[in-house]
Amino acid sequence: MPVKIPTQYQWLNQEGGPKMIVEALKLFGTLEVSGQGNNASILQWAKEVGGKVADVYKADQIPWCGLFMAVIAKRSGKTIPKDPLWALNWGTFGTATSTAMLGDTLVFVRRTAEGNKAGHVAVYVGEDATAYHVIGGNQSDSVCFTRMAKNRLYAIRRPQYNVQPANVRVIKLLPKGGLSSNEG
Repeated sequence: MPVKIPTQYQWLNQEGGPKMIVEALKLFGTLEVSGQGNNASILQWAKEVGGKVADVYKADQIPWCGLFMAVIAKRSGKTIPKDPLWALNWGTFGTATSTAMLGDTLVFVRRTAEGNKAGHVAVYVGEDATAYHVIGGNQSDSVCFTRMAKNRLYAIRRPQYNVQPANVRVIKLLPKGGLSSNEG
């Protein structure tokens, strides 16, 4: 039985696109296995993406936001950036744009536990005054919706479209839920 998405985001079921949103919703609720185990579905995504990703991605405790994006991009017929497991590499995906809209790829900066610069990548579903609302992988160890502080934004990238879907637009949402602090 599919996992029911939160009420605030159920309108996405009626959108029918962009395709990366449709593919992301299909994976909503996927959970990382805590401890020594691995979610076989997440490991299968690495095999589906193939190449170096399949060679290096062997455990779901490895940050997997980039893997999630790679599998939904591939299923959507999009060109995946080089080394997609590194979230900041999604800053080369599609084309740069200055205004985030439904289905865009948003790249954020974060700090590791050691204080090193790292990234997070997810798909835009809306925004409020202080945060972008996104669906992504490895957000609290799952595929879920979260709010990301706008001041953490690194890049907005629009997927390449043969014909841009008519529903690609800015979405204003209520600021429900806390800001994400667990994407690593």
